[in-house]
Amino acid sequence: MTSLDPVLDKDGVRLTVEDAVATVTLTNPAKRNAQSPALWRALTEAGQSLPGSVRVVVLRGEGKSFSAGLDRQAFSPEGFDGDPSFVELARRSDTELDAAITVYQSAFTWWRRSDIVSIAAVQGHAIGAGFQLALACDLRVVASDVQFAMRETSLGLVPDLGGTHPLVGLVGHARALEICATGRFVQADEAERTGLANLVVDPAELDEAVKDLTAALLAAPRDATVETKALLQGASSRTYDEQRAAERASQARRLRDLAGLGD
Repeated sequence: MTSLDPVLDKDGVRLTVEDAVATVTLTNPAKRNAQSPALWRALTEAGQSLPGSVRVVVLRGEGKSFSAGLDRQAFSPEGFDGDPSFVELARRSDTELDAAITVYQSAFTWWRRSDIVSIAAVQGHAIGAGFQLALACDLRVVASDVQFAMRETSLGLVPDLGGTHPLVGLVGHARALEICATGRFVQADEAERTGLANLVVDPAELDEAVKDLTAALLAAPRDATVETKALLQGASSRTYDEQRAAERASQARRLRDLAGLGD
């Protein structure tokens, strides 16, 4: 499937598809791609709208910032049109509040589906929800001007959009705690050194670097990539022997498929 026209274009999110590559773009540079419940619903819809032909999903933000985080209007008494303010949410029951946050989180979960590889192309500010959105992806290619920060604690909140798990996995408990508790900026050199960034490039080279990585990912057969991603995703929850067993089972499936003996 090749499409130059947007598959989805609403609430600050645009999805385009060209053959095996989908691009999800945050399209509100005037507000530094600040996030809202409507944007999160659009991101969820983008994930649901991916054609089966897509193998790589690139996430990017228009303008100088990837995403400056949550739109502060969420904290105003009026909130957003059609959505409750955080003040109103706080008055709801635990069950209702849990359900609302679960819906918000769904915008951040589909990027790690085993049938795709997701790449965040990050420039400028990636703050709070913006940081968590970058962390939601499998890989991060960042510009040298990037500034990551987890600012939720400064607002009296906690990071609740799925970012804590990948952050700890990438940098470890102690550094993750320090980053979150202080809300400090993580610059490009530290991001690359600690594993937050797979690659750091000049801002002018960001698009080309992402294109090169995408091409490299597409060079391998799809089924092998899907199987390998699933294998790696489960590695941290398995013992060494369990992981070896998972490797054997995965390889047996691949060999049978290559021999034309699969189900």
